[in-house]
Amino acid sequence: MAIFSSIFGDKTQKLLRDYKTQVNAVNAFEKEFETLSDKDLQEKTGGLKKMLREGKTLEDILPQAFALVREAAKRTLLQRHYDVQILGGITLFNGNIAEMKTGEGKTLVATLPAYLRALSEKGVHLVTVNDYLARRDAVWMGQIYNLLGLSIGVINHEASYLYDGNVKNDEDTKRDQEGGYHIVYDFLRPSTRKEAYEADITYGTNSEFGFDYLRDNLAYATDRVAQRGHAFAIVDEVDSILIDEARTPLIISAPIGKNESLYPMFTKIAESLQKDTDYTVDEKQKAIQLTDSGIEKAEKSLNIDNIYTEKGIKYVHHLEIAVRAKALFEKDKDYVVKDGEVIIVDHFTGRLQPGRRWSEGLHQAIEAKEGVTIKEESRTFASVSYQNYFKMYEKLSGMTGTALTSAEEFVKVYELETISIPPNRETARIDHGDLIFQTEKGKFTAVAKRIKELNEAGRPVLVGTVSIERNELLSKMLTIEGVPHKVLNAKNHEQEGEIIANAGKKGGVTIATNMAGRGVDIKLGGAKATTEEYEEIKNLGGLYVLGTERHEARRIDNQLRGRSGRQGDPGETQFFISLEDTLMRIFAPERIKNMMGRFGIPEDEPIKNNLISKAIESAQSKIEGLNFDARKHLLEFDDVLNHQRKIIYGRRRKILDGKKENLNEILENIIDSLQYSLEAKEKVEERKAVLGDETFWNIFRIISLQSLDMLWVDHLEIMDYMRGSVNLRAYGQRDPLVEYKKEGLKLFKELEEAIAVNILHILPHIGKIEQRGGETEMKDIEEKANLITNIPQTSLNIHEKQEKVGRNDPCPCGSGKKYKKCHMNSNS
Repeated sequence: MAIFSSIFGDKTQKLLRDYKTQVNAVNAFEKEFETLSDKDLQEKTGGLKKMLREGKTLEDILPQAFALVREAAKRTLLQRHYDVQILGGITLFNGNIAEMKTGEGKTLVATLPAYLRALSEKGVHLVTVNDYLARRDAVWMGQIYNLLGLSIGVINHEASYLYDGNVKNDEDTKRDQEGGYHIVYDFLRPSTRKEAYEADITYGTNSEFGFDYLRDNLAYATDRVAQRGHAFAIVDEVDSILIDEARTPLIISAPIGKNESLYPMFTKIAESLQKDTDYTVDEKQKAIQLTDSGIEKAEKSLNIDNIYTEKGIKYVHHLEIAVRAKALFEKDKDYVVKDGEVIIVDHFTGRLQPGRRWSEGLHQAIEAKEGVTIKEESRTFASVSYQNYFKMYEKLSGMTGTALTSAEEFVKVYELETISIPPNRETARIDHGDLIFQTEKGKFTAVAKRIKELNEAGRPVLVGTVSIERNELLSKMLTIEGVPHKVLNAKNHEQEGEIIANAGKKGGVTIATNMAGRGVDIKLGGAKATTEEYEEIKNLGGLYVLGTERHEARRIDNQLRGRSGRQGDPGETQFFISLEDTLMRIFAPERIKNMMGRFGIPEDEPIKNNLISKAIESAQSKIEGLNFDARKHLLEFDDVLNHQRKIIYGRRRKILDGKKENLNEILENIIDSLQYSLEAKEKVEERKAVLGDETFWNIFRIISLQSLDMLWVDHLEIMDYMRGSVNLRAYGQRDPLVEYKKEGLKLFKELEEAIAVNILHILPHIGKIEQRGGETEMKDIEEKANLITNIPQTSLNIHEKQEKVGRNDPCPCGSGKKYKKCHMNSNS
């Protein structure tokens, strides 16, 4: 076990020593378990569950549980967990982040803590970065869980599945083991969302887990609640999910009405404005500022004298949004236009984010700019940040190849320690210093030349680009040079797994946006390489990774480097950068920018300069700090709303469950909180007597849910407006966060009172009055909420109406009367 002697710091070193003892305990069971039959192995699962029921802890049974998983993997996948993988599993089980290099088998590592935690029968969530990986990992690792008697569910964007262990044929099994990219749906059968969550272990994406949580808290019936709690989660590519995407909230919204024709009008005005004359751009802050000249031109186009006094904030907002859309958002970098829709491209992963929309009218402004259909503005029904969603889990853990540079943020935000797990084999990869060019044109000329040289030698090359635009530019250059290649970006991400899995083939050239293909192993010679093919590529020097630009975060650069040199394989990495790259142009000191011109060398000839390389790392470190502060700032504000959300959702769940004692307690609290007189209580009792006990409480339940939902939606809107307004108070030397907390508390108290008043206003009259405006709105809220919970999507176009009620059918208001004698006329 000399491998554990590497130096990782005092704290990590101590943990590794403690975990090493447990690794030895796991190893002690191996020979015994090798003699057991498959049936005996499965019965061991029941035995471990029994031990837990009799008072043993999960820690007590860890050695046996891990040893069982290792044995099951040997029999199903023909793979045996290395000792360092056992070490990684212990790290995850204890609620830490395991940093493991690419190719170290993180997917297999996760089976250890997942199985052990699943024995507590609370459910385990395994979080991946895309639907494909969720299916692949569930099918691939499902063979282990299935042998041990556990069930496996899969949550995808538009479907959910249960793993079916009836493997059709050996060829399919072999293909998944060796390639891991063709998902054989014979292993998966469609299921309901609820069934997938009721499985012992559920695979899915971060966004789907989060959206299901929000949908569950819009449900109007308990059978529509899918999730059964948040006990334990293992987050794969944890830095991508918990850090890179932390600033993107999950929002469920629905359209609120037709748009005015303001967006096209202001897009036309924005197109007539000139940068630096009519507006200025701050690329660091990603902001624009209109000049007097720009405002005057806009006023002339609108034929008004003063946009601020004559048209107010609405027109000013539209003007600024249109200029932002023009100046700061680039097609094929920040978004793509696909099938007549503007779809956001994730800045970090390069993947499309269908269903997500920029807020405050920005998305509509970009739709107007691109000449596509402008979708209706929407109203938020529910929202949560990734940070606050994942902090709900009783035990959270994660794994990635690149976490140490963000270790501080993981501790401060999530209370997660990062532990670097030693590799099974020491890396043989060579990381070359940066090659620096004067111009971007010169850089790409040199990149294309280098790729052609490598391709002619038969060596596989993986090229990382920062945007779709650069991705396609390089593709055109290689086509001209006659170099065959594969392109991977957000436009063709469906083939991601297969393209990346075969990126190691002889002569293969793959151009991918940074981070694309994350989670898929690149094997030398290709996914199904023979020993001879593998050795041939190994002798050529292994996979060559070429980065065409430095990313804002060092982790992303390290992730790209980590695609090469898996499991001790040889490999090389090199970044080609220019002084015109975004990072250098915005953040590099002027002395660095002026330096290259003094060398007097052609634009496609590079230099190596430690001063420039250090300047790049300094800029990256600075940006990482700024981004951390921005995420921390957002979290501090979101924590205010999250506290309120927990109270509202907790109360809502009590109402939804419909237990009479809970409903009675809520009603009494409402009456007491408003200090209503005994007369008010008599009206409630009178309604109870008229309707009958069961009918009364059913109606009270629905009215309470509707009132809570209607007013919570209003509250979310008010809090959003207020959040924008408190920032202005900084000019008066007041802390915006303190102001937000103070105002937020006041608004929440008003919300609680409004909910109570609304319920008591309606309750004494149910079954005997015509439908009022407030009730109509609540009915609309319920209708939209039901549609939201029925459709597993992140963005909704809700136009459906309620099914027509027959004249003699019971009235939907719950009065017990026929529709024709109750609300038929008021609804016509």
